[in-house]
Amino acid sequence: MINKRLLIKHLLAHNDENSFYDKKRKVDISHKEGKAKFLKHICALSNSNPKNNSFIVIGVQDEDNNITGVDFFDDSKIQNLINAYLTNPPIVQYENISFPHLSDDKVVGLVTIRPTGQITSLRKNIWKYYGGSVFFRDGSMSMPKVFDIEIKDVNSKIVEAIEKHAQNNIEHTLNGVFDFMNNRKDYNAQYKVFKEYFVVCWAGQKKVVKEDVFYSRVDIELINEQVRLFFSALDEVSIDYNDSSFKIIEYVNLGLQGSNKYYQLEETIINFEDNAQYSIETKLLFKAPQFDKKVLHHIYNTNNAILEKLKKGMLLTESESIDLKNLPVTYLICYLNNFDEAIHKLTEAKPYLKEYNSKTYSLYKEAIRILRKVKYS
Repeated sequence: MINKRLLIKHLLAHNDENSFYDKKRKVDISHKEGKAKFLKHICALSNSNPKNNSFIVIGVQDEDNNITGVDFFDDSKIQNLINAYLTNPPIVQYENISFPHLSDDKVVGLVTIRPTGQITSLRKNIWKYYGGSVFFRDGSMSMPKVFDIEIKDVNSKIVEAIEKHAQNNIEHTLNGVFDFMNNRKDYNAQYKVFKEYFVVCWAGQKKVVKEDVFYSRVDIELINEQVRLFFSALDEVSIDYNDSSFKIIEYVNLGLQGSNKYYQLEETIINFEDNAQYSIETKLLFKAPQFDKKVLHHIYNTNNAILEKLKKGMLLTESESIDLKNLPVTYLICYLNNFDEAIHKLTEAKPYLKEYNSKTYSLYKEAIRILRKVKYS
């Protein structure tokens, strides 16, 4: 089993980006330009590596390889995006890798692209790239090319050696468990060994509601690979496990005018096999709550008025400041109730919410995370 933290270190040791790996300070697939560039890199790496995995490391400064980290990104539906836009799509996995020097809310993103042996191309137009375009890696650049020769295998031995040197061992696993238990001891930290091989650690603030146990500020890691499986500072999560599986059900708190309820968002099950393999299955459980349209129109117009004041740099009243805290989730609720323009308004509000304060911006990111899960399902 590969220790993904070690793998990233070995990739960065190659210093310059090349035809089997790329590094990015951040990736944003919430808008067309960012989505198009991400798809271009996936396409190019897949085509340039027909016999070996290729990688994108996210959260690293390009100039000096300084690891600064990015926000936790839930990738469970990213394959749907790849399948929608690419012909002969590769299998793509996005993982969140913990590093000790980063704050709790930061990780390094690792994108692994598994080869298909077929030419991958854009299925349809996106941003300034045309459907049918084929990209390859030219050194550290992803370039469009006319494909008329057989793809050469030039990287498989190099990548095989890198992955071999990143294999996990008992020392890395034990250190990972001790680090997690010590760092999360204030959050009911626990661990369990599955199939005598896999170690899962988790922590969260425990809350009992009518004999049901929920956790908030949840952190879950598969220690063998140094992969953070789940992180949320806001949502409620239920956890259940047996000798061969670990199940997470995530809940989101939605409502209007103080009448909030918890709704099931997504179920994730990690199944551990006897042959030292595991699989992760996710299922969207969310059913959007429906609200009175007249109430929603009033809230939507109020949000728009607040957004206009933010744009003009005007001071908010006390009641508007309270409404601003709810603006991300109420825009989300409006969108889920067929106010199609609400999502554009929410995206438009991003820089102003970020500037206003960190709490409001974190609520914006949470609303976008929920939307992404629903959209790509």
